[in-house]
Amino acid sequence: MSRRSVSAVSFCLVTLLVACGTERQQLPSDVGQLSASATQGSQATEAALLVGNLTNPAPRAGNGILRYNAGTGAFVDAIILEGSGPAGNPLLGPCCMVFGPDENLYVSNLFGAALTDRGVFRYNGVTGEFMDVFVPGNSGGLRRPLVLVFGPDGNLYVGDVGNVAQGGSAIRRYDGHTGAFIDVFVASGAGGLTQPGDPQFFVFAPDGNLYVASQATHRILRFSGITGAFMDALVPAGSGGLDAPSGLTFGPDGNLYVGSTTRNTILRFDGTSGAFIDVFVSASSGGLTVPVGLAFGPDGDLYVASAENNGNGSVLRYDGHTGEFLGAFVPTGTGGISGPRALLFKEKMTICHRPPGNPAKAKTISIGYLSAPDHVAHGDLVGACQ
Repeated sequence: MSRRSVSAVSFCLVTLLVACGTERQQLPSDVGQLSASATQGSQATEAALLVGNLTNPAPRAGNGILRYNAGTGAFVDAIILEGSGPAGNPLLGPCCMVFGPDENLYVSNLFGAALTDRGVFRYNGVTGEFMDVFVPGNSGGLRRPLVLVFGPDGNLYVGDVGNVAQGGSAIRRYDGHTGAFIDVFVASGAGGLTQPGDPQFFVFAPDGNLYVASQATHRILRFSGITGAFMDALVPAGSGGLDAPSGLTFGPDGNLYVGSTTRNTILRFDGTSGAFIDVFVSASSGGLTVPVGLAFGPDGDLYVASAENNGNGSVLRYDGHTGEFLGAFVPTGTGGISGPRALLFKEKMTICHRPPGNPAKAKTISIGYLSAPDHVAHGDLVGACQ
């Protein structure tokens, strides 16, 4: 292995595993319960920004899934904290999460004490109550689950960053309803995914194919969204200055935005051809350090998890059209944030509304996410009526 490859592997494990108006007034809240609040000002919203906060070494106070008001950046609560989960198998290393078709929240247990502990946990998508171990550790060869994505087929795709000798560095697919292992969708070695720490973030593109950030090869790899077969290196190493990519996302313009973690920039590429367009966010703009998770918000702006390896991470906001720095949306320390990794916006929540005293009239409705706790408290259920 070349010296460059060794350094890339080490760096990738560090980046992702370590990486006017009045606000919504906050009152102290318990884990898994939205705090009481009074909404004032035009910036308040019923959408939330969820942040996977992970600062090594685990366990560490503040590690967990943190919720913020997506309009103001005000801290709402820690919906899930490190240490939750089944008896004897606590959640350790809550880097990454995703909402499932059932509207519940799925979280990877990256640092479980044993291989059999490192699975995917399922939590109530509103209250944060632990439900079950959806994918057991070692299922289908799973070693170190990291990024989670529900695909167009409704199944769960899990990025496994275990070492090659143990069958890691792969993307494994699981039944989206039962959690049962289906197959190794992207095998170790495909397209160059041969090093521990890969794959980093990955997304299904508008064209239905799977795009993967590979820090080990410094490229964006494209795989068939149907078979998982390697197609090409859509973005080659060094294109536009790309080095050690981690977070990636498609923007409202259909183009691909990628964080270059060693250069502290956000690069934009043509979403179809992979051709370099521009440096969308210039080096260290707004204090950007180790850009990991990227997400476009409901307002069209770009939000970036600035992981900062010294535990001073924050979520930064950039104009979605120009890339201009707009401010620290979630400053360091707000709600315990220290090492943000994955970012996830949630605007609407599907629930089964059950009129009091008349359950036969239950119906499926969609409501603002931050108003869902009131409905659940009155007997409504998370997800569509069955």
